[in-house]
Amino acid sequence: LMMSVPPSRGCLLDLPWEDILVPHVLCHLPLQQLLSLQRVSKSFQSLIQLFLANMRCFDSSKIGPAIPRAAFVNLMKDNEVLHQLVLQNCSDWLTDRELLPVIGQNHHLQQIQLKGCAQLSRHALVAISLSCPNLRCLSLAHCEWVDSLSLRSLADHCKALEAVDLTACRQLKDEAICYLAQKCGKLKSVSLAVNANVGDGAVEEIAKCCPELEHLDLTGCLRVKNDSIRVLAEYCPKLRSLKVKHCHNVAESSLSILRGRGVELDVEPPLQRALVLLQDVVGFAPFINLQI
Repeated sequence: LMMSVPPSRGCLLDLPWEDILVPHVLCHLPLQQLLSLQRVSKSFQSLIQLFLANMRCFDSSKIGPAIPRAAFVNLMKDNEVLHQLVLQNCSDWLTDRELLPVIGQNHHLQQIQLKGCAQLSRHALVAISLSCPNLRCLSLAHCEWVDSLSLRSLADHCKALEAVDLTACRQLKDEAICYLAQKCGKLKSVSLAVNANVGDGAVEEIAKCCPELEHLDLTGCLRVKNDSIRVLAEYCPKLRSLKVKHCHNVAESSLSILRGRGVELDVEPPLQRALVLLQDVVGFAPFINLQI
C-alpha cells in the first residue's frame, strides 16, 4: 500500500529575511503591529529586531502618544541607517540621555523633527550638527533650549540644510539667524514665527543669502517692518509663500509687491479685509465693482 504524504506547508519565516521579509513585507505593517509580533516567538522576535536595525524612518506617533523611554532605547539600539527621525511632542520622556546615542550612531539622517521636545538641551543640537552632515530638514519648533551657540554649530556643519523650523525658539536673536543664513545658502523654507526678538536684520540677511527661499513664516515677529519685506521681494524671486500675520509694522505698501507676483500671503488686502468685517457686522457682503 502506498502511503499518502501530506504536502508540506511553508512558513512565513521560511522566506528570505533580508531580501524579502524586511524590505518587501514588514515595511507595509504599522510599527505597533510589528512590536506585537515580537511576542509570537523567538524567531519573530529576531526578525523584528532585524527589521528595526534596518529601518530608515522612525516616527514615534505611529506607536502611540506615550512611548515608554525604555521601549525607545530598545527599538533604536541597533539602528545605524536612519534617514528620518520624528519625535514630536515627546517632552514627557525624551531627554539628551535617550536621544544622543541615536544621533551619534546615525550619520545618514536627512530629516529630524523634535517639535515640542522641551526636555532636551543645547547639547542635542550640537550632537546633530556634528553627526549629521547630510541633514536637509530640521524642526525645532517650541524648543526654547535652542540658543545662539548651538545654532552656530548647526550652521557650521550642516551646509546642505534646506528647511528649518525655529518657531518659538525665543532665545534666538537676529545675529544667530544671520549667521545661519550666511552659512546655509540652500535654505528653501524657514520659520521664525512667534519670536519677538527677530527683526529686519534677520529677514534681510535671509533674503540676500538664500536665493532659493520659497517659504518664510514670520508670524508674530513684531519687530519686522516694511523695509525687510521689500528686500525679500527684491532678492527672493522663488518665494511662494510668506506669513506675516500679527506683524503690525508690515503694511500693504510692501506686501503689494509680493502679492502682484502671486506670492501666497496669510493676510488679505485692506479692501478685502474691510468687506469681510462688514459682512460679519451687517450679515451680508455688498456687491462692489472692482474693475477699473
